[in-house]
Amino acid sequence: MKFTSTILAAGALAMTAMAAVAEPVTLRIQTHYATEHPTGKMIAQWIDDVQTMSGGDITIEMFYSSSVVASVETFDAAINGILDCDATGGAYQTGKNPAFQFVGDIMGGYDTPWQQYSWLYYGGGYDAAQALYNEHNMQLIGWAIYGQESFASSKPIAGPEDLKGWKFRSPPGMETEIFEKLGASPIVMDFTEIFTALETGIIDGADASGLANNVGLGLYDIVKHANYPGFHSMPSDHLACNKDVWEGLTEQQRRIMETAWQKLSFQIAMLNEKANTEAAAMLQEQGVTLYEWSAEDRATFRAAAQEAWDDWATRSPEAAPLVESHKAYLRQLGLVK
Repeated sequence: MKFTSTILAAGALAMTAMAAVAEPVTLRIQTHYATEHPTGKMIAQWIDDVQTMSGGDITIEMFYSSSVVASVETFDAAINGILDCDATGGAYQTGKNPAFQFVGDIMGGYDTPWQQYSWLYYGGGYDAAQALYNEHNMQLIGWAIYGQESFASSKPIAGPEDLKGWKFRSPPGMETEIFEKLGASPIVMDFTEIFTALETGIIDGADASGLANNVGLGLYDIVKHANYPGFHSMPSDHLACNKDVWEGLTEQQRRIMETAWQKLSFQIAMLNEKANTEAAAMLQEQGVTLYEWSAEDRATFRAAAQEAWDDWATRSPEAAPLVESHKAYLRQLGLVK
């Protein structure tokens, strides 16, 4: 009798173990990065991490360079089942809901990517952002922040006074409103037009990317002024998945995806910090002047940014709680009063 009970118990354990085995899944994900881009290469490592840690139970089919749909359409493609996940960024979705500005590029909020990550993981940001994503039947898995962006300029940009009358290429949206408050003249133009516009003097400067990326674009071959480290913009890419797809994964599969993405995101920040530091040293040797804004000057910009935040907070019901969450955490960090 005891022998039979042992067999039955062993059988029950075996059935439980079989039930716990994850069903193999293939996730179709799109990124705007190219395979040869440094972040594209790191995404390839993330794919390998996920597939290896899952023992092959998760296969990632990655579509690089927005090869399925346009970058701005990736989020909807995941919502509608054309893709399973979106590895672009929340800033592409501000037309859908202004609240996405505050998960895509907060503009003038945090000084470092680590402060911004800490809002997400330790400042209540994950829950605040998740409510926005869940409204669209999407699940935010995590961010990837490469760090502060720097300007390229033909004129000194040593502080807020130098922004008055400064004509620069700006992306559309909240950034133009902030810089107009400070007396600058933002000109919205396509990224591909920056080089010629600087060369011909149509603009005095450009908001393009981080310092090392600007070097790669050849901007400092034309103009000899930059600010470093930056203060105005720190875009965050995201990994967001269709909520039904995400909930269809096992807890083990979800943990693997989250853990591997955190590794990716933190390494992106570290790699770019190294690249920007090396670029700064090289540019100074080449005669490019770098300006580090003081805490007081950054506070001046942050105050103008918050005026724009408050306006944007009125533009959708979801924007207001995100803005308040950032402001509350910035107060904890002593960055605003």
